[in-house]
Amino acid sequence: MIYFIADTHFNHKNIIEYCNRPFKDTNEMNEYIIQKWNSVVKENDIVYHLGDVGFGTTEMLKELIGRLNGIKILLRGNHDFKRGVNGWKEVGFSEVYKKRIELGNLILTHAPTEVVEEGKINIFGHIHDKPLDERFNKDNHICVSCDVVDYTPIVIEIK
Repeated sequence: MIYFIADTHFNHKNIIEYCNRPFKDTNEMNEYIIQKWNSVVKENDIVYHLGDVGFGTTEMLKELIGRLNGIKILLRGNHDFKRGVNGWKEVGFSEVYKKRIELGNLILTHAPTEVVEEGKINIFGHIHDKPLDERFNKDNHICVSCDVVDYTPIVIEIK
């Protein structure tokens, strides 16, 4: 299976207040996300993380990412650029991309992007639970931010 998720924001204290996440602290949030992730993702599944993984030292992130099932592929988000490609591989991502990934009919990005090709769908995060800007067509945009997928990676059919 292939799954998608974005905006885990591990160890990011301010995201709890910013997104009104229902956790008392980052440890509770981290543990909940890990539990939800592992409830659906098996060891050989692939998970595309569409950015804003989390904060912390290499050791902290390696421990957290190492507890997540599956083969993890990262498309870096705006909070992920301080750590380089090799730094993200060191904490447990098998592949790391900067801007976008095309996967069949899916265009994977961190933030929503314009879709001009017929039959293509933009899979994105970044906006959390905020409404999609009116300039984007809701019919071909799917947000996979933690805040709208119940902190659980989701399957989207690839054509």
